[in-house]
Amino acid sequence: MERKNILFISSWFPNKVEPSNGNFVQRHAEAVSLKHHVEILHSIGDFHQKDKYLMDDQVINGIRTLIVYYRNSKNPLQNFYRRMTAYKMGFAKMKKPDLVHANVLHNSMFFAVYLTKKFRIPFVISEHWTAYQENASDAHGKLWRFFAKWIANHSAAALPVSENLKKGLVVLGVKRPIKVVSNVVDTDVFKLNKEVKKREIFTFLHVSSLVERKNPDKIIETAKKLFDAGYKFRLDIGGSDFGHLEKQISSFSATDYISTFGLLPLSGVAEKMQQSHTLILFSENETQGCVLVEANACGIPVISSKVGGVPEFVNQNAGILVEKDNVESLYVAMEKMLLCKVDFASPEILHQQIEEKYSKDKISTAFSEIYESVLK
Repeated sequence: MERKNILFISSWFPNKVEPSNGNFVQRHAEAVSLKHHVEILHSIGDFHQKDKYLMDDQVINGIRTLIVYYRNSKNPLQNFYRRMTAYKMGFAKMKKPDLVHANVLHNSMFFAVYLTKKFRIPFVISEHWTAYQENASDAHGKLWRFFAKWIANHSAAALPVSENLKKGLVVLGVKRPIKVVSNVVDTDVFKLNKEVKKREIFTFLHVSSLVERKNPDKIIETAKKLFDAGYKFRLDIGGSDFGHLEKQISSFSATDYISTFGLLPLSGVAEKMQQSHTLILFSENETQGCVLVEANACGIPVISSKVGGVPEFVNQNAGILVEKDNVESLYVAMEKMLLCKVDFASPEILHQQIEEKYSKDKISTAFSEIYESVLK
């Protein structure tokens, strides 16, 4: 397929207000840029902004990225109007795309429908949001689900990142072609690296936004029980604002074996994984759990709650699945890891499995085939 002009727009995207929000969309765009000309347009409100509109136009990782900030208010309808206006302002400065790659069925994606109706530019939409999983059918109410279905049914194709999410879109009422295309793993960053020294003491790692549904507090509680039982290990936990966790760690007198860290670039996350022995994700829900496949790409097994799309991406050669909210099950899994009671694939095979399924080249090829079918 010849190189096409692809415009990425997304309800979530990294910006100065939310630096890590939707970084998986950015990685999709970078993968697509291997085979196509890609530009990114995003709009986001800022309560602290004096100007009504402010444009941030720069090249990030080789891709022109234009973020239009609007002055946020407490009026949702006014904010929606300003967001659509910001998108229109930004679009006027972009190269006219052959196709729009939209992301996340939220009200920002009315703009994708607008482009289709006004300029006859087709769009596909990637879906990442747990709100559209099959077991979350009442999330956000019936009115919003009606609009989400309406947007999706104006697309040329819906592209959930997991089979679990695909089932949810079918329940939603999406009638357009649906094809699963996973999140991408940058296997040039998340890789085996013998130059990074693995810690001598067994190290568990948790990386996330540290919000409540990720259950970082329960991971800390379980680690304390293991330590009290006489096991020696470390737990590194972080990825975002960890202040609330430090209080818990201090109350457990656990600072000698549990440490925290803040937001890291991808290279920093990869280095943490390369230094560790096992990654833990104990979430209430996940569409995929990007950190799980990234950890495997770094050659380490994982422990994860068996939720959402996770079982599609973690098999018995790559990690241990535990029941959601079952801290006793988490304890047993961590104990097995410490005692080396489970055999996993070698680091080399773990990395190879991720390379073959989720590398930039594989995901770029998958999207290109879909673009070609839409544009033919």
